[in-house]
Amino acid sequence: MIDRFIEHISAELRYSELTVKNYRRDLEHFATWWCSERGFEAGSFENFDVTAVTAQDVSDWVLYRIEVGKLAAATMNRELSSIKSFFRFLRSKDIVKSDILKRIGSLKAAKVLPVFVPQSRMEEMLESVEELSYERDFRSQRDSIIISLLYGCGIRLAELLGIKVGHISGGAVKILGKGGKERIVPLLPELTARIARYTAVCRQMGIELGSESKLIVGSKGKPLSRSTVQRVVANQMQLSGIQGRKSPHVLRHTFATDLLRSGADMREIQELMGHSSLRSTQHYTHTSISQLQDAYDKAHPHK
Repeated sequence: MIDRFIEHISAELRYSELTVKNYRRDLEHFATWWCSERGFEAGSFENFDVTAVTAQDVSDWVLYRIEVGKLAAATMNRELSSIKSFFRFLRSKDIVKSDILKRIGSLKAAKVLPVFVPQSRMEEMLESVEELSYERDFRSQRDSIIISLLYGCGIRLAELLGIKVGHISGGAVKILGKGGKERIVPLLPELTARIARYTAVCRQMGIELGSESKLIVGSKGKPLSRSTVQRVVANQMQLSGIQGRKSPHVLRHTFATDLLRSGADMREIQELMGHSSLRSTQHYTHTSISQLQDAYDKAHPHK
């Protein structure tokens, strides 16, 4: 289909040779990435199925190009324009039934979208972390808890390190955020079970964990350092094949992004993340250029 579109803009619309070259390159890059995300042969776009492409695919592509390709907004907008033109052409030929990209706008030159882990990659990482949680050694248990809390609760690195054993109660965790503000974040039952397994392993090793003890500790029971947590996160993300930036804050971005994708209210996300304003929440929860604005419009109390 790409060849057919290129022939259309070259022979019928008479676009310049350079423009046609740019369109082909942009579309082949997108098609190759789309295929690789689905496990097809690297460097190939022969399995590219235009009827299976979704708006979310294009949003993920935009974020991938910004994060990994380090593209400026203007360059990204040009690539996005190529993809939009291609799908308008497909729509005009009745190859696809709807304009899936109608709601995706252009990037503003002054703003860079936050980095987060694409949903498919995050699922792979969570499966790996779940396997770690059933290992009997202390380090595997602890590393599983680190990743699970950062992503499962959307907390900051400093907030993770500040959690005490006594802060875990009734299926929730008390988080001490910026400015000494406290908030309660619910825990999924599986995460509560993981924490119980982890504390049991700690006690088997002779690590005393009282209610005032820090939850995340080293093998000698001392609170873990920021650099060690950062290394744990980076290593796990690397093992899961995640590209680009690897840090605790990326998991926080991902938590917010996934909540928004799942239809969570903006106010709920704001509460869970400990933001003082919706403006802060907007910064952390961009999943597509237009989706966030739609969610904000629905959540705004004066709408």
